[in-house]
Amino acid sequence: MSETPNLDFAGTTPYEDYVQADVLTHLQHPLSDDPGEMVFLVTTQVMELWFTVIVHEWQTAADALRADDLDTALAALRRSTYELKSLNASWEPLAHLTPAQFNSYRAALGEGSGFQSAMYRRMEFLLGEKSASMLVPHRGAPRVHDELEKALHEPSLYDEVLFHLHRQGLEIPAHVLTRDVTQRYEPDPGVEAVWAAVYSGDPQAGPARLGEALTEVAELVWRWRNDHLVATRRAMGSKQGTGGSAGVAWLEKRARKNVFPELWTARSHV
Repeated sequence: MSETPNLDFAGTTPYEDYVQADVLTHLQHPLSDDPGEMVFLVTTQVMELWFTVIVHEWQTAADALRADDLDTALAALRRSTYELKSLNASWEPLAHLTPAQFNSYRAALGEGSGFQSAMYRRMEFLLGEKSASMLVPHRGAPRVHDELEKALHEPSLYDEVLFHLHRQGLEIPAHVLTRDVTQRYEPDPGVEAVWAAVYSGDPQAGPARLGEALTEVAELVWRWRNDHLVATRRAMGSKQGTGGSAGVAWLEKRARKNVFPELWTARSHV
């Protein structure tokens, strides 16, 4: 067996064919002369890739729960926590921007804003943060719009969790099971009571393990939102955000909202 790697290929390398590194490393087209824009651009693109992986994991978990395959669902949720930590770490290159540094290339964004990210919107939809109005920015991109519309009309990850718990014999309220899944999920006292009962029982039982996996996801989503808020505060203060958003004020509102809300409030009743 040769101790040296094969360096002679007829075309592109097998690594390039699989990873498509040449495509990835030529997607950056800065619009200003500021060297910091390259950092902002690459970091944002990396975030989009993490969004894509996390959507894949949560969709895998939702599909598995629909089939009552708890082990597959838990494995996907566990993987997503590692990916969420990597996503959250992506803020580090941007977290210390001063207003002057951000302003040096902010104009290059034009009306662009992170809330226009279709893949991030799919993440939010899977978390139960549904809103038909968020399809509007994507009307000019039929494939993206169709994917988002499909996600809007499908049960969220949390919906699939509650359906699964119902099939396991837990008393999820009927109106929750028959709710309009195109609407934002709102906390329900009956669901809170179910989680309180779960957490008062065997911690190794399936529902309890599922609850803890979801709580880990929810905490990391909360940290993502807060890291976004802090980075934005440092870079632009309370100015209006790009794309006409309310900037920090909008992010503050998002940061106060818990994902999978009854998993948090139920703990007060255990």
